[in-house]
Amino acid sequence: MLAMQYRGPYRVRATQKADPRIEHPNDAIVRVLRSCICGSDLHLYHGLVPDTRVGHTFGHEFVGVVEQVGSSVRSLQPGDHVLVPFNIFCGTCFFCQKELFSNCHNVNPEATAVGGIYGYSHTTGGYDGGQAEYVRVPMADVGPMKIPSDLSLDDAVILTDACPTGYQAAQMGEIAEGDTVVVFGAGPVGLFAAKSAWLMGAGRVIVVDHLEYRLEFARSWCPAEIVNFKEVQDMAEHIKGMTDWLGADVCIDCVGAEAVGNALQVLSGRYLKLQGGSATVLHWAINAARKGGTISIVGVYGPTGNMVPIGNVLNKGLTIRANQAAVKRHLPRLIEHIQAGRLKPSEVITHRFPLEEVADAYHIFSSKLDNCIKPVLIPPSARAYEREVSAQLH
Repeated sequence: MLAMQYRGPYRVRATQKADPRIEHPNDAIVRVLRSCICGSDLHLYHGLVPDTRVGHTFGHEFVGVVEQVGSSVRSLQPGDHVLVPFNIFCGTCFFCQKELFSNCHNVNPEATAVGGIYGYSHTTGGYDGGQAEYVRVPMADVGPMKIPSDLSLDDAVILTDACPTGYQAAQMGEIAEGDTVVVFGAGPVGLFAAKSAWLMGAGRVIVVDHLEYRLEFARSWCPAEIVNFKEVQDMAEHIKGMTDWLGADVCIDCVGAEAVGNALQVLSGRYLKLQGGSATVLHWAINAARKGGTISIVGVYGPTGNMVPIGNVLNKGLTIRANQAAVKRHLPRLIEHIQAGRLKPSEVITHRFPLEEVADAYHIFSSKLDNCIKPVLIPPSARAYEREVSAQLH
């Protein structure tokens, strides 16, 4: 099959790999119809995630059609169209029973914190991802969800990560009616966090970024007030000035390890790797929140320590909530919003690439070229499948 293959920092290519096979009775093999490049994939691409091995296939956002199922799979059968949450989880452990699917205890022998994730290095289990023609889906009875007939593939693929992660980011903020919410980062997750803040009753939403095309998208699509941090001398002071010098009720970090805006943080966190990523946005969020406010973190950081002003958290009485999204927990509510017309996830898709051009796709997305917000990859086998379906219909 054709698959994206990691060859080292800033080096990916489309190459032939062996087709995945059933390795456990509860596996399924899925033919990928859509996969996305996520901002988190760029952390891998840039060489910032430990134990990202040459030959690994990225991609934790994908949908497809079931080709084969293991002998114990009961909830799926060949021909089912499925969206596959980025979390790999067993459904039965202590944490899964609490719907903390991103913290499953049984699927990642490499860590005691995060569970398994498709295509996200061996620190999250070493599972190959969906930027390929086919993918092995373990725990197939509990992870994948059949795509409702009225949900498009483009909407469904955004429900595998970006949309639920933004939604959970807003939910963890415990937004009260009328709250002022500041979202740091105008990538897809930040856009969905801002959109979700309105659904949860926010009275005011402010989005912070430095790329004008993303800020303009946030202004019109979320819609939100916008701040370009490159035009601001002190981010926390600026937010306080916008909020009667009290600070924001909720600050949401949708940026994570590759934040720019502070030279020391970038040097120590991204280049020298003395900490688990640049903690610039954590400083801004902690210092811009009002006393007694809430910080929600979904931006990805590395497993080592970070230079964070924890004393300010204590003295301001802040609440911090953070986690990888438990995607499947949010899907029923998000699908309800889509069906009611309140949300259209596919509207953030700006670029489509054949899988054969994955190297160009990563370069364009990483370098923020051509106003790229969310790229989707289409494998050749998906194009063949869609031609077959079209021929049958006619």
